[in-house]
Amino acid sequence: MKSDVEIAQSTPLKPVLEIGNALGLLPEELECYGTYKAKITEAAFTRLKDAEDGKLILVTAVNPTPAGEGKTTVTVGLGEAFGRLDKKAVIALREPSMGPVFGVKGGAAGGGYAQVAPMEDINLHFTGDMHAVTAANNLLCAALDNHLFQGNALEIEPSSIVIKRAMDMNERALRNVVIGLGGKTGGVPREDGFMISVASEVMAILCLSADLEDLKYRLGEILVAYDVRKNPVYAKDLKVNGAMAAILKDAIKPNLIQTLENTPCIMHGGPFANIAHGCNSIRATRLSLKLADYVITEAGFGADLGAEKFFDIKCREAGLRPSVVVLVTTIKALKYNGGVKKEDLAKENIEALGVGAVNLERHVANILKYKVPVVVAINRYATDTPDELGFLAGYCDSIGAAYQFVDCFAKGGEGATGLAEQLMEIISWDESRFKPIYDVEDTIEQKIETIAKEIYGAAGVDFDPKAKTAIRRIVKLGRDKLPVCIAKTQYSLSDDPKKLGAPTGFRVNVRDIRLSNGAGFIVALAGDIMTMPGLSKEPALEHIDVDKDGRISGIF
Repeated sequence: MKSDVEIAQSTPLKPVLEIGNALGLLPEELECYGTYKAKITEAAFTRLKDAEDGKLILVTAVNPTPAGEGKTTVTVGLGEAFGRLDKKAVIALREPSMGPVFGVKGGAAGGGYAQVAPMEDINLHFTGDMHAVTAANNLLCAALDNHLFQGNALEIEPSSIVIKRAMDMNERALRNVVIGLGGKTGGVPREDGFMISVASEVMAILCLSADLEDLKYRLGEILVAYDVRKNPVYAKDLKVNGAMAAILKDAIKPNLIQTLENTPCIMHGGPFANIAHGCNSIRATRLSLKLADYVITEAGFGADLGAEKFFDIKCREAGLRPSVVVLVTTIKALKYNGGVKKEDLAKENIEALGVGAVNLERHVANILKYKVPVVVAINRYATDTPDELGFLAGYCDSIGAAYQFVDCFAKGGEGATGLAEQLMEIISWDESRFKPIYDVEDTIEQKIETIAKEIYGAAGVDFDPKAKTAIRRIVKLGRDKLPVCIAKTQYSLSDDPKKLGAPTGFRVNVRDIRLSNGAGFIVALAGDIMTMPGLSKEPALEHIDVDKDGRISGIF
C-alpha cells in the first residue's frame, strides 16, 4: 500500500474557495494561502453570529500505545462519512507541531485515505501559526530580559521569573540553559529554559480567546514574574501585549482546508494534551457549529487527558455542549494494555485482550460521568482476527457500551458510514445533559483530587512542598477559582507510564503548580512530565527528504 504522503500527493484536491463556497463561506471571507489553504476572516464570524448551532461530536481514545490508535484518522474518516451520507459536516482539528513530525509520533493529518490536505504543508509550516506563537512568546521573553538590562524599574526578582522561551521543535539540550553570558552588553545572566511552543501559555491563549481584543487582553494578563516584594508582574506591565497581539493578528484566524474526499476541515491551534489543554481553538469550534449540522472535533491523547480538558476547560469556557463522544480503540492497543510487547501485537491473544480491555471500560465509565452518551469505535487492523473482534464486541456488550467497527485508513469515509449513522440516531433521541465533573469554586486541591480520583482512579493526591507554596501564592492572587489543567503522562491513567490497563490504589504526585493567568487555568505538574520533548535514537527526521522538484517524502 502507498504511504500516507504518497496517497495525499496522488489525490486531486478542490480549490479552497470551492470548499468554502460549499460550506457557506463567501469569497471575501477567505484569505487564500495558495490554492488549497485559507484563513477565515472576522467577517464570517460577524455574519454568522446569530446562526443556529449544529451538533458537536467529540472523538477521543484509550491511552495511546506504540502501535497507534488512529484517533485523527477516525475523526477525518467520520467527517468524510457524513459527507457520503449527504450531511453538512465539518471537521475541527488541531494543527500539528513540527516537533513530533521530526521526532517519533510523525504527522497529525490522519492516515491512509482519511487525511486532511495538503498533508505536507499541514505538518510543516502550514499558514505560519506555530511560528507566530513562538515569536510572540519569545518577544515577551526578550522584553523581560531587556527590562532587566535597562535598569529593572519594576524591581523584578530574576529568580522568580516563571515564563520560558519556546521553539516548535524537540530539543532536550534547551530544557535548562543559562543566558546573558556575553559580558556587559550581553544582558543579565540568569537561568532560563525552553518549552515546546505548543506547551506555551501563548498557544493556550490563542485557543481560548474569543477574538483579537480578547487575545490582546489575555496576553497582557500573562504572569511573568514577581518583584522583590513578591507582587506579581504581568506582561502588560512590560507594555508588550499589544506587540504580541500584532504578531498574532493573522494566527487568530482559523484555517480552512479539506479531506481527501473534499470534506471541509477548520484547523486551528495545537496545544498538546499531556502538557497543555489539548484542544483546537474555541473560535474554530464555534464557527464550525455555525456552518454545519454536524461538527466532528477531537481532543489529544487518551480521554483521561484530552477529553477531560475538553469538557472541564474548553466546554466550560466556551459554553459548548457536546452531543455524543466517540471513543477510539484498537485490538492492538488493548492487548498492549494487557501486557503484550509491541513486536507481538500482531499475534492473536484473547487472554491479553481481556486483561487490557479494562482500560477501555474505565474510559467509557469516565465519559459517562459527564452525562454524555458514548460510542466505542473499534478501529480495525489487518492483523485483527475474527475471534479477537468477536471477543471485543462481546466485551462492549457486557459493559453496556454501544460500539461500531471502523476502517477509515483503507476505506476513507466508507469505513465509518455505519458509525456516522449510529451517531445521528443517538443524537436524535438522546439529549446530552453535559456537566463538568468539578465546580471551579472548589479549592485547587479539591479540583485536582476530583480529577485524580474520578478520572484516573487514584486513591489520592500528594502535593510536594513546592506545589503547596505555589497554591498559597495563587490563592493570595485571588486566582484559585479557575479550572485545572493536569500535565501528566499520556501512556497511563496514572502519573506513571508503566502502569497500564486500569490501575487502582496509586497516588498522584503533584510536584509543582503554575498559574496560566492569561489562559485562565491552573497547571498541575504530575509525575515526571517534560514541557520540552527530546528526539529518539532514530527520529523520524532521518527518513524525511525532498527531491529536486520539491516533492517531500518520508512524512507519516
